[in-house]
Amino acid sequence: MRKVFLALFLLQLTICNAQAPEKWSSAEIYEHIKKLNFLGSVLYVAAHPDDENTRLISYFSNDVHARTAYLALTRGDGGQNLIGPELREELGLIRTQELLEARKIDGGYQFFSRANDFGYSKNPTETLQFWDKEEVLSDIVWVIRKFQPDVIINRFDHRTPGSTHGHHTTSAILSVEAFDMAANTENFSEQLKFVDTYQPKRLFFNTSPWFYGGNEAFQEADKSNFVSFDTGTYFPVQGLSNPEIASLSRSQHKSQGFGSTGSRGSEMEYLELLKGDKPSDQDVFDGIDTSWNRLENGKEIGELLTSVENDFDFEHPEKSLEKLLQAYQLIGKLKDEHWKNIKLAAIKEIIYACSGLFLEASTGQPSATASETLPLKLEAINRSNAAINLKKVLLNPGQTELTMNVDLENNKDWSSPVSYTIPKNANFTSPYWLKEPGTTGMYRVEDQQLRGLPEDKVQTTATFQLDINGTSLKFVKPIVYKFNDNVSGENYRNFEIVPMISVEFQDDVLIFSEEKPQTIRVELQCHNGAAKGKISLKAGKNWKIEPASQEFDITEKGGAVSVDFEVTPPAGQDETVLTAEATVNDQSFSNSLKKIEYPHISNQNIIRPAKMKLVRLNIAKKGERIAYVPGAGDVVDESLRQIGYQVQKLEADEISASRLQNFDAVVLGIRAYNVDDALAFKQSALFDYVKNGGTLIVQYNTNRGLVTEDLAPFHLELSRDRVTEEDAEVTFIAPNHSLLNVPNKLTKADFDGWVQERGLYFPGNWDDTFTPILSMHDQDESAKTGSLLVAQYGKGYFIYTGISFFRQLPAGVPGAYRLFANMISIGK
Repeated sequence: MRKVFLALFLLQLTICNAQAPEKWSSAEIYEHIKKLNFLGSVLYVAAHPDDENTRLISYFSNDVHARTAYLALTRGDGGQNLIGPELREELGLIRTQELLEARKIDGGYQFFSRANDFGYSKNPTETLQFWDKEEVLSDIVWVIRKFQPDVIINRFDHRTPGSTHGHHTTSAILSVEAFDMAANTENFSEQLKFVDTYQPKRLFFNTSPWFYGGNEAFQEADKSNFVSFDTGTYFPVQGLSNPEIASLSRSQHKSQGFGSTGSRGSEMEYLELLKGDKPSDQDVFDGIDTSWNRLENGKEIGELLTSVENDFDFEHPEKSLEKLLQAYQLIGKLKDEHWKNIKLAAIKEIIYACSGLFLEASTGQPSATASETLPLKLEAINRSNAAINLKKVLLNPGQTELTMNVDLENNKDWSSPVSYTIPKNANFTSPYWLKEPGTTGMYRVEDQQLRGLPEDKVQTTATFQLDINGTSLKFVKPIVYKFNDNVSGENYRNFEIVPMISVEFQDDVLIFSEEKPQTIRVELQCHNGAAKGKISLKAGKNWKIEPASQEFDITEKGGAVSVDFEVTPPAGQDETVLTAEATVNDQSFSNSLKKIEYPHISNQNIIRPAKMKLVRLNIAKKGERIAYVPGAGDVVDESLRQIGYQVQKLEADEISASRLQNFDAVVLGIRAYNVDDALAFKQSALFDYVKNGGTLIVQYNTNRGLVTEDLAPFHLELSRDRVTEEDAEVTFIAPNHSLLNVPNKLTKADFDGWVQERGLYFPGNWDDTFTPILSMHDQDESAKTGSLLVAQYGKGYFIYTGISFFRQLPAGVPGAYRLFANMISIGK
């Protein structure tokens, strides 16, 4: 069982992304041959996407040639998004894909735990109130037992809780515990159906001057327990230095704005030994046999592959085939199941590249539904003198076997059209960790074999069974959606299995600021042929929906229709969840289909129950027209439209005195002063607008990377103060101020039901002209009074707020709407 599982796990690592197929150059083949001759592994452990040290990952992968992986405990779901509106789970999916793109560049593998990034926490105690410690520990142990690293490296220091993000320190604390637990059969014994216990050799902390407060303190630190080495290697075959590769990798974190400029020259890294014996020199693998000699009967394989490496012909890589095939057969006889499966998968890809093979199963449609028959094109070519016969192709799911028995002659392309029917029980293409509802801090994944994987196993595959010079080999390729674009040419996308009918609401949240009914539009799309049926909506008992159901008729595949319902809220403040169900021929469909597409990652689908949150909100407001200047990406402007404001997006370079005079308030999106250089030249126009009677609301910015220091007409200095407990007590320190009373009388109840956090990056110092409105603090911390500041300037008002309205308004938090309405209404 363990043997079968590990083979499937390794297979998943090679086919998890259906972008354009890799086509190795001779130089890349040669590098993979060198990696084939190294039997050592490194696991890097931290908390989030972007925590990893890409210099170190690239160094171990490309210079040392070790199997190197990054275990991020979370998928970064709790952060901000600089490239679009997606937050929470959708952002986590984007960042997952960004990490996979990064690993393609630096050569590492990627793993995750089930921990959900619920937002910033200040210490491990707070973190473990949301993360289930035992479950996250089990995930770390699981990855250790699967990956079997000789060396584990922690990004953060387990001994300094409270000095950095609580998730950071927790990742190190749990890694230290897991280092020993992985070897004990009593720990998480249910895993042993699939994997063996395993004891890594060494555990390090990847320290640096940053952890010591600067270079001076670091120079004076005791380094007797350190291992240090230069990671500034230059790779002539690639024409890049290791730091340049690392920068390309880090620049994949585009949703966080982490584009990085490469560097050249020496780059020292320092590792502090935490567990295990200290290496006698500056090599983390010192004393660990990383040659084929570490395996019983491995010596002959090592000698054979060394000769392949030494004799490699860059112009004729096919000359290595004979010895590679011999080595493949010898590896298949090894007793060590772990290294056998790893190296069999690796050498197969080298054989594939050396023979000039190209195998593909493609379709001209992006998706299909269960039971649908789709046309496929199978293609195969052999660009070598090797005797290669294509015996069979197995299509999955469903194990449709196609007998071929085709001799692939040198450089003669072979292709064949075939029909393939998707089985009726095929699963939808959607992230495995989002298929079941979880908790604030944990995803729910029942299948042990899925845990740790960066994404789902590819369902739709074509297994090509070949005979190469008398040796039987199987190559698994994902079925891909392939098309030609008149501008960009050949394009590849993930092929997906989708429901026959998807149901979409226009919004995730709808606010009813009055008792009047609103029209709710539901869009139905058919993904397989025509469909005729009816759709109905359901909500709480106090909400009225008319009509009860409606008929719909979609006449073609891919067609869509919109159906309108009238929903009337109750008189008093209330919340409910609106759900939809479509019925076609006694089949029920209630899932939405969300597509996420960005050019730097593979296309993704999220299939989940269609629902909308409805909020009946008792709210009053003054003013009508709002200018919204976009920042780093939020949907606050859309939320304000829902409560009746006329909101116009205004780019920073469009700001002028004449444009601004038409608005009752101007609102700047989150981090606008971090991402929009044009704002540095628009401050005088904005301040004059306030002086002449306008209201300017500036939402949170970080104190690093500001395009101007003059954020306000008076002195205002940002700090890194934040309140991460969403239920932290809020005190009114200016209880009679209009922001708390006009036109909505706020109470402590308006701060109930908030999500993820209260706010972040509050001002730390400000001019006495400002009036602080609220006081709040996390447990055992001092009061923070800078979350909401207001100052009169001339005839108008300037408001700065670090309150996380960008999270609260899309979540439909009533009190956040009432407070924001008061901010817009001030002075009117």
